Amino acid sequence: MSILLISLGFVFCILGVLGSFLPVLPGPPVSWLGLLLFYLAPAIPMDYVILSVTFVIALAVFVLDYIVPVIGTKSYGGSQYGIIGTTVGLVVGIVAPIPFGFLIGPFVGAFVGEFFFNKSQSKTAFRAAYGSFLGFLGSTLMKFVFSLAFTAYYVYKLIDYRDLIF
Repeated sequence: MSILLISLGFVFCILGVLGSFLPVLPGPPVSWLGLLLFYLAPAIPMDYVILSVTFVIALAVFVLDYIVPVIGTKSYGGSQYGIIGTTVGLVVGIVAPIPFGFLIGPFVGAFVGEFFFNKSQSKTAFRAAYGSFLGFLGSTLMKFVFSLAFTAYYVYKLIDYRDLIF
């Protein structure tokens, strides 16, 4: 049972890191579930403090993931159309076989959202798209760093408890 939970926990940690870039998966909460599965393994002693602290961090990053792009877009004069365009552009950029589509897509999506749907001038739409893109990059970087930190902690603890597991 321990090996199964530990293996599933590692899969969740990796999915969390991938979820930092994919809009379908919430990165840090999925990585946190990996930590939870690790500590639920019968061979591993439970650490409620670590689980509590990492849960609060994962929850805060999850909430900030929705706030940071809005702040980026609003601070550069964008609207809700720019935010929606960023998300649609990200999905299209990931699916489309374009090199660096996950970076180009959000910017183009925000520009299209502002220019066509908000009827902004091209200069205003470009500025809003830039702000939306910066917010997206900041949010993605934040999710990636915390998901990677959770995964690194997982691996560290796995090595630390290897005698109890194997």
